[in-house]
Amino acid sequence: MSRPTRRQALGAATGAAASIALVGMASASTGTVSAAPRDEKAPAPGSAAGPAPFDEVFQGRRIQGAPAEAHAHAHAHAGHSAVYRVSIDGRDLHVMQHGKSGWSSSINHYERFATPLDAARTAVISLKGASVVPFDPIA
Repeated sequence: MSRPTRRQALGAATGAAASIALVGMASASTGTVSAAPRDEKAPAPGSAAGPAPFDEVFQGRRIQGAPAEAHAHAHAHAGHSAVYRVSIDGRDLHVMQHGKSGWSSSINHYERFATPLDAARTAVISLKGASVVPFDPIA
């Protein structure tokens, strides 16, 4: 029976560490979604009504959201509609709706959430006490 080389041992250890990290991230991600109960449902596909307004304190931060006036920039992004305004402690959090695939925020841009409320709660968790920095897509 031959012994593994250092390269093989290092490769196996790296693979195991990566697997553990991915499992940890997946379970942490699942924990954040299930830890925050959903107070609203995503609108049915094709329905004109958007998500309901919200105003709550989540992990000590005040998050608010409501439909907003559409403006020229909202229509500049193909496939995105930015007609919902979200704030954390009074500072705007840029959110976008991606058709039927859900919502994202400037904090968690590559994740999709069922509602803007879910996006705001996850942004609060990701910020870890930091303030929201203004987002100016035109600059």
